[in-house]
Amino acid sequence: MNLDQLGQKIRTQREKLGLKQNDLAAALQVSPQAVSKWERGENAPDIAALVPLCRVLGVSVEWLLGAYEPDRDVFVATVLVTGLQTTREMSETLGPREFADWTNGVCFLLTEAVVRYDGVPANYIGPGIVAFFSGDGHAQRALQAAISAKRTCHERLKIGLSTGPIYFGPVGHPDYARPDVIGEVFVIAFLSRDWAASHTQSGIVADHRTADSLSDRSNLGEPQPVSFPGIRHEIRLCEVRC
Repeated sequence: MNLDQLGQKIRTQREKLGLKQNDLAAALQVSPQAVSKWERGENAPDIAALVPLCRVLGVSVEWLLGAYEPDRDVFVATVLVTGLQTTREMSETLGPREFADWTNGVCFLLTEAVVRYDGVPANYIGPGIVAFFSGDGHAQRALQAAISAKRTCHERLKIGLSTGPIYFGPVGHPDYARPDVIGEVFVIAFLSRDWAASHTQSGIVADHRTADSLSDRSNLGEPQPVSFPGIRHEIRLCEVRC
């Protein structure tokens, strides 16, 4: 395959997932200029970046290089799910337009915290964000993003972090599908987020798999065993101190 065809495939698949060049660069821990050069056919991805690139794009290496059809894949990442403890109260207090403006303001601050640490915003749930961090140091960067969000957003946040294999790609009816994060890791992060609201002072928790992936655990409290409905194995959650 020539470089022009390779670049076209990378750009087409990236756009299909709704990712910006900066998002792809952040997920792979490369510069946006590198992604731009790939897509313009000026350069090819380094061999070390090829497999991570295919995982984020949800294709096989063989397909990217021109041999086979696309094959969705999974990759290890840290998922961050946020919410607000005051959402219901604000929805009752504000009119629809004011509530939307308030939601957008909160989402702006959360998104800035995510992209500051090279995370990829995947979806919004009301005034909350679902994001993933992949590549080198993904758990540490996710933790830093969570702490940054807590410090910059003055609302009562609740945040869950979980690490493991995720699927990232289109979800839903083919005519309306949007890229989203799917898998048990997302479910655990979501449930942990709500547990943090009523069991911690900071409102932020990381599961034991995230804690085990951290190079610096000085911000973590002692792990506590937690049981969630529908999840058979034990989960241990650590409060994140800000």
